[in-house]
Amino acid sequence: MYAFGLCLDQRYLVPGMAAITALADSLTPRARRDVALRVLTLDLTPPEAELLSHLARRVGFRSFDLAHRSPLRTARMADSSYISVATYLRFEFTAAFVRRPYLIYLDADTLVRGDLSAPLNDLCLGDVGAVRDEFGPSVGDSHALPGTAERWPHLKGRPYYNAGLLWAHAADLPRVRRGVGHALVRMRQHIHHNDQDALNLWLLHAGHVRSVGPGYNRFELGRFLERGNWARRVVARSPLPDTSAPLIHFVGPEKPWQADCPRTEEVQEYRTHLRRTMRHVRALGFAPEQPELR
Repeated sequence: MYAFGLCLDQRYLVPGMAAITALADSLTPRARRDVALRVLTLDLTPPEAELLSHLARRVGFRSFDLAHRSPLRTARMADSSYISVATYLRFEFTAAFVRRPYLIYLDADTLVRGDLSAPLNDLCLGDVGAVRDEFGPSVGDSHALPGTAERWPHLKGRPYYNAGLLWAHAADLPRVRRGVGHALVRMRQHIHHNDQDALNLWLLHAGHVRSVGPGYNRFELGRFLERGNWARRVVARSPLPDTSAPLIHFVGPEKPWQADCPRTEEVQEYRTHLRRTMRHVRALGFAPEQPELR
């Protein structure tokens, strides 16, 4: 028994709804009845929260809960060009709120295509499950964790993980929060990618991580290749869409729900799914603003 966790602000209401319907599509009808859905937010209004609740029930989730939380007081936004401080809410899930033995956290800028629960089978108590970052898989080979490899040379080359999809025992959530808080206070000069760097600093120094296969957090590369070839130089795999990946992650400032986003194959796949999601929303009698997707 596990719960999916999402963190949403008002800017991410529409992609959050798409994430909910994609999660439902990834499960059998019976599994949807057993799996819980938990949402943390900074600023969603009561009508917006009600919309999410109705949508969750419509697509088959029987257990849904939403709560307003504030991020860690020590949260540091080194880069806020397209990300808000709501990203730190991923560390505010508690066992009392999750009410399931496990939490699978995922970012809202993702497209779920398959079962995300398999990594729980290998997750020991005390571990955080995570996938290595495709753009900077090791400490010292990207803009992440500035100065870390110079200060602690033995950490150079160690795995660096993307925080867009995480697996954890609910009982371990307070320890994760404390560890990240400690990193924000003691090592904040080494943070570039906001909460993701804070998480990795804790994992490098005190945490335990269970590395999960790359297909569970596969980056969509086509948008970057529209602007140049740098992604080919930093990613070892083929830049072609990975049709077998259980999850596609649309990292970076260009998002597939934005009308001016490059129309790559996986962006088109996302938009088809988003249109289906909005049909659910309209059937519920709601009409939130959305871009005109062409």
